[in-house]
Amino acid sequence: MKFIKEEDEERRDYIFQKDKKTIFTTRFVVVALAILIVALIFSYNYLK
Repeated sequence: MKFIKEEDEERRDYIFQKDKKTIFTTRFVVVALAILIVALIFSYNYLK
């Protein structure tokens, strides 16, 4: 099973398509998780 479907592939067993919406959403989720992790570390050190 592949994770990303390329434009020229005929397979149907993929999780993500390679389009602008998927790329934007993936980046948004990664940035949001990074911000939450940094905030968690900061608050842990601040309240310690």
